[in-house]
Order: sequence, then structure tokens, then C-alpha cells
Amino acid sequence: MWKKESGERKGCLYLCALPIGNLGDITLRVLSCLKEVDLIAAEDTRHTRKLLSHYNIKTPLFSYHQHSNPSKREELLSRIARGDSVALVSDAGLPALSDPGEELVREALCRHLPVTALPGPSSVLTALILSGFPTVPFTFLGFLEKKGPKRKKQLKELADGDKTAVFFESPYRILSTLKELAELIGERKIAVARELTKVYEEVVRGEISYVIERLSAKGLKGEFTLVVAPAQQEKQKPMVEERVSQLLRAGAELGILLAEGLAKKEAAYRVAARFNLSKKKLYQLSLQLDEDKIIPPSC
Repeated sequence: MWKKESGERKGCLYLCALPIGNLGDITLRVLSCLKEVDLIAAEDTRHTRKLLSHYNIKTPLFSYHQHSNPSKREELLSRIARGDSVALVSDAGLPALSDPGEELVREALCRHLPVTALPGPSSVLTALILSGFPTVPFTFLGFLEKKGPKRKKQLKELADGDKTAVFFESPYRILSTLKELAELIGERKIAVARELTKVYEEVVRGEISYVIERLSAKGLKGEFTLVVAPAQQEKQKPMVEERVSQLLRAGAELGILLAEGLAKKEAAYRVAARFNLSKKKLYQLSLQLDEDKIIPPSC
């Protein structure tokens, strides 16, 4: 799998997706890779060791996280350059997505070292498709800044954002983040997902105030993934509803005028002027009403 036919070793960095909750979500390909590589670079070796033990995988672990000394990254790259195969994993989901593996991948590519991905579970995409909001386009923000002007800027940008936004939050900051979000962007439909694929999986959907009320009444554990509906969708809804209401009222008034004996052209002209609609289309509607003998109620 990692050797040429001649027997020459060719190193490679394998980006392996791990389960985000349910251990059964790991792919057969990832399991095979984890068993056969020379080394597994893990965000938290204690956490990863539990998964490896579950599947009886004895491959050596190498600690690589956001606080690791740059020398550790250099060591991994050197081993790949010498022909070792290295699997990179995060605590859950896809590695190199909002975690230190991103720098490792970038540097490996700069050195023309082979890099490939073994796809699998992703809390970002799982939460997105469970939200019910538009999935194309969407933007992923990772973890927001914990405080300061950068954080406020990130939240404010959601106010007029025309894309569905997804980001992570800890159980310690989830409620304060939602309250801050409500202050900055007002009421907006959101979906808050926690414990995805686990026994106590939960997705709370609704206006921000409703979600805050729901979450305030329970103990908060696990990592949270927030999905915020695009501002454009929220703006379009009342516009569409108002347009439909306008057309219904115009049709009803047209029917009443025709029932009173007004000529079709005159009725179409009056209704078009009042509702700022097409006189031609209203005249065609009057012909249809007359043909079908549809007389709308007077109320």
C-alpha cells in the first residue's frame, strides 16, 4: 500500500477522518490505514488510544497539537521524506480542519511530499445538513475569537451574511455567545447541534431567543456546532409572504368588481392601479374568472 513495486519505500501523509461520536462511523479504509502506517500523529494521544484499543490497533502514537513545538512538525515531515507513512488524526472528524494539522499539510505540500485524504465523518457537514438551512453556499468559521474586536467583527458579519454560517462553540460559552449573537444580529433562525451521532444527540432549531430558552433549562455538555441561517433568507420570507397576500387581495377585488357587472378591462385597470400590478395579466385573469364562473366571496 505504501511501497513501490521495486520495494522502495515512499512516504506519505494520510489525513484520516475519525468518528465524531459513534465509533461505528469509522471507515474500513481508515482502519486499514491506521493499522499499516508507521506512525499516527494525534491531537490527543490519550483520546486516540481509546479508539485504537477498541479496534485492537497497536501502531505507535505521536503527539501533535496546537501547542506542539515546531520541531515536532519538522520531525514528522522528515520522517515522511525518509519514506515513513504517517496518519494524521484529530480528536474527532476530519483533521486539518480548524486544527494544527492545517500547517502540517501546507508545509508537506510545499516540500512536494505526498498527501492524501481518507474522508469520513464531519461535524460541520452533519450539523449543516441537519439544520434545514441552505447548504450552498455556506461558510465555516471554526472557533470564534474568544473576545475582543475580532470576535465582535465575526459576529457582526453574520448580520448581513448571505450564506449559511457554521462554527464551533464550547459548552462554557454557548449561552453567552447566543446572547451576544442576538444583540448584534437580532432574531434569526439558528440550529444548535450537540453530541452528534451519540446516544444523546440533539439539534435545537428556531429563533435565537427560543434556542436560548431551551438550552438554559438543561445542563450543557459536549462540543456544540452552531448553524446560522443566511440573512437573505430571513429577508426574503416576509417579502414573499407579502407578495402572495397582495396577489390574493388583488384577485379577490377583481372578482368582486366583475360580479358587480364592471367591464373586464375597466376592472383590470382599477385593480392594477391600486396594487401596482400588470393590467394585462389582470385582464387575462378576468377572462379566466369569467370562463370558470368563479365568483370570489365578498369578504
